[in-house]
Amino acid sequence: MRTRILVAALAVALLLAGCSSGGTRDDGRITLRFLSLAWQEESVEANKELVEEWNATHPDVRVEYVQGSWDSVHDQLLTSFEGGEAPDIIHDASDDLADFAYGGYLADLTDLLPERLKSDIPPSGWETVTFDDGVYGVPFLQEPRVLIANATWLKKSAVRVPTPERPWSWAEFRQVTERLAGDGKYGVAWPLKEPVSATLNLSLSAGGRLFHRGADGKVTVRFEEGDEVVPRTVHEQVNTDRSASPTTLGSGGSDTLPGFFAGKYAMVPLGFSYRQQIVQQAPEGFEWRVLPAPAGTGGLTQGVSPQTLSVAQDCPYKKEAVAFLDFLLQPRNMVRLALGDWMLPTGRRALADPALHTAEHGWATGTALAAHLRPAPAQTVRGYPEWKDKVATPALQEYYSGAIGLDELRERLEEDGNLVLARYQR
Repeated sequence: MRTRILVAALAVALLLAGCSSGGTRDDGRITLRFLSLAWQEESVEANKELVEEWNATHPDVRVEYVQGSWDSVHDQLLTSFEGGEAPDIIHDASDDLADFAYGGYLADLTDLLPERLKSDIPPSGWETVTFDDGVYGVPFLQEPRVLIANATWLKKSAVRVPTPERPWSWAEFRQVTERLAGDGKYGVAWPLKEPVSATLNLSLSAGGRLFHRGADGKVTVRFEEGDEVVPRTVHEQVNTDRSASPTTLGSGGSDTLPGFFAGKYAMVPLGFSYRQQIVQQAPEGFEWRVLPAPAGTGGLTQGVSPQTLSVAQDCPYKKEAVAFLDFLLQPRNMVRLALGDWMLPTGRRALADPALHTAEHGWATGTALAAHLRPAPAQTVRGYPEWKDKVATPALQEYYSGAIGLDELRERLEEDGNLVLARYQR
């Protein structure tokens, strides 16, 4: 998969270098470039099929599909924006939009979006793409973080199996993983190569906020009691209880699956879409199930950064671009995109589709969590990418491995973090 991502990253870099904002051909037909970051085979197929369906019924506005990659997309888009060569329609994630929106690279869609789309997606979804009262994208796919568990292991251990109605607390989760561990096996494997998003989003369940916006609009970092619960749980599982594998802390989610299938860990916290890889890769007879992430004082609440569709500010055909978005995100089409990516749609009508409420592969558990999803804490924070890469990622990695303590983690997130954010808020 790494090879596929690197190849796709090179491809998108070359494609973006040749992109220009939408134009017309000699016959007067409008052409819009659509940069898609879909990567799973089913998802790519669904996106391409929908583009073909649009083109078949809209001969005067042709959409050209451009295959992109999630790898380094922020830097690639920034280069294309600054060079005046951005795609017209842009697939991204909401936590990557702030700098582009404030930088004037994305079109404000407030007066362009159809009422149907505005009312179908809940306000919490629109919050993820709203900056200074402007709407700079349409959130369309989202995924909760869940626990993927070895069902056979759970049955043998006789632990209480959590449900969305009766989830584990963070304290109970720690106790369960300690009970499941032993004989060289672990109760949980945390894949935390990219630790920031997982930590911040799950911390909402414990009342964590981390980012605090003052009356002057400026954001400061404060690592408070609610922010401590999730990182402290992981730290204690790894370093005190020995119930979490220390070797997976530097791994990505996919890297943990071979060990999970081999019976090295009872559970792996993963994004909901990883179920697709599990279905494809699990050995015959391997039984697994989807469990809700632990709950805290905030219940099952967790942060999400939905996948988004935006329109470049330089696109000369914004109305036509939004018309394509409206087509792409019709409820029936949103369901197709969700099934292709093994994620949840943001639209209410699509989310109610029976295909997303089956017990098979844990769909029903995922949809039950949809009502608890909230905007990720860093959604509107300028400078978040730099804060994440230069401050939070190394600090959390060192804390989880036991190299530093909680007080030093707090100091680095707050003091070093606020120095970084201050440069973006002058």
